[in-house]
Amino acid sequence: EGEHMPGVRIVTDSACDLTAAEAAELGVTIVPLTIRFGDDELTDREQLSVEDFYARMATDDALPETAAPAPGQFEAAFRAALDDGADAVVCIDLSSQLSATMQSAQNGAKALEGADVRVVDSRSITSGLGTIVLRAATAARDGASADEVVALVEDLRPRTRVFGALNTLDNLKKGGRIGGAQAMLGSMLSVKPVIDISTGVVEQAGKPRTRRKSLEWLRDKLFSEGDVEGLCISHGLADDVDDFLAMIAPRFGPDQYRTGTIGAVIGTHGGPAIIGITYLTPA
Repeated sequence: EGEHMPGVRIVTDSACDLTAAEAAELGVTIVPLTIRFGDDELTDREQLSVEDFYARMATDDALPETAAPAPGQFEAAFRAALDDGADAVVCIDLSSQLSATMQSAQNGAKALEGADVRVVDSRSITSGLGTIVLRAATAARDGASADEVVALVEDLRPRTRVFGALNTLDNLKKGGRIGGAQAMLGSMLSVKPVIDISTGVVEQAGKPRTRRKSLEWLRDKLFSEGDVEGLCISHGLADDVDDFLAMIAPRFGPDQYRTGTIGAVIGTHGGPAIIGITYLTPA
């Protein structure tokens, strides 16, 4: 490999829910958001593990909040990549309609005069964003130009689907991210809602009465899609994720998807025990 690694480097944010190993393998830099419990501010992943986050959310009276990274955090990440010999940086962030993170990245890029730094809106979250980042980083590793990487993201973006089965609406309501799912509030407290975040905003997808029915909704949605790519089953440490994997087993064996943990950024707004499916529809 040598010291000098020219080419395109990928930067993203911690809403991508990629593991440190997945990111390291492809040289992806993950800029962390901040999670707040009351007056306590913790750097996602660095000061707060996923396990600690869910444990604390279960016991803390105050619902957590998220804060976007400061522009300086992005600037430092871009600078490090360029100092390491990168010709260009492509930064792929969680949906700009759900967070100020992308705006922060754009402000960080402005501080680097004359450098080739592109900031792109994934219009996605969690493993939907993660899949886009993995594909962009793979293309960059294989020699794609910055233009080609941006074009790839723009191609993947409308094909990316994100559906989540929530256990509660409390977090979405408190976090102000409820979007088009507003209609579900107050309709029935017993509902186990399914949300669609495929366009980068939260929409209502279904309102099953039980957890089992919400997981069946996800399964039926997935089975209706035909040949999907990049399937990921993501969950917020849900104790019934194996039940869901068994439900999709007739069509999707373990070698046909990856699993991921929904971290603190999305968990703050989605609440505990989410099970989600993210995938790409056929090109």
